Amino acid sequence: MNDWEVFAVKYADRNSRTRRDSFIFDDNHDAPHPMDYFMWVLRRGAEVILVDTGYDAAEASLRDRPIRQDPAASLAPLGLKPEDITCVIVTHLHYDHAGGLHLFPNAKLHMQVAEMAYATGPCMCHDTLRMPFTAGHICEAVKRLYSGQVVFHEGDGAVAEGVSVHCIGGHSRGLQAVRVRTAAGWMVLASDAAHYYENVFARKPFPIVVDLQNMLDGFDILARLASKRELIVPGHDPLVTKAFPRAMADHIWRLDHGPDTPRVIVSSGAF
Repeated sequence: MNDWEVFAVKYADRNSRTRRDSFIFDDNHDAPHPMDYFMWVLRRGAEVILVDTGYDAAEASLRDRPIRQDPAASLAPLGLKPEDITCVIVTHLHYDHAGGLHLFPNAKLHMQVAEMAYATGPCMCHDTLRMPFTAGHICEAVKRLYSGQVVFHEGDGAVAEGVSVHCIGGHSRGLQAVRVRTAAGWMVLASDAAHYYENVFARKPFPIVVDLQNMLDGFDILARLASKRELIVPGHDPLVTKAFPRAMADHIWRLDHGPDTPRVIVSSGAF
């Protein structure tokens, strides 16, 4: 059985944030705390799975959160065109993870039943809960459903041999993490189950949350799913770009052999 290659593809960043934006409980809320935005590519021979889709220039303008490059174009150094992508794992439907669904028209989407119900249900009557979603992205997911391009999972589910999804919730009702078998062991792409290493390892919850207990319990789930702690990959932490080696382009990092410099992670105070 062959292992999967895993690549983190950075398409945006936001450096005007503070620790108040990242942690509910913190002693230094006013200190700067930048955020990177990633998609992830899983590849094994001819098999390719895209995890999340980023967001496009129109969404960037709408939210005044510029992107460095179009998410679809960012895959070019990996030899991938948007129409080549036939499988997308949608970790959740927030704008920065599902804002590029329309860029990959041939893709079948893997998502949690709970996420579709959440994003189209009564919770969206609340401005605070609705804020990270964009109606057009949800409509795109519904269109895929009606064209037979959605595979639903309830809890744990297999996507391919060596790739599975696991419902975490917390940040969004149907948020799922991705477990993938690599040369370094079982790696877990946490997505927003842990935006930062510090969220999961220092047990500091992220402020955008629908269920705080699920978020905290999710930190334990991530630890159980990964072969070792350094194989948990958070969804937005710039430390990923310092711990793992760059590959093929300035905006792509290879993850599947584990971090080159795990001490970078340790120095964050996460371990």
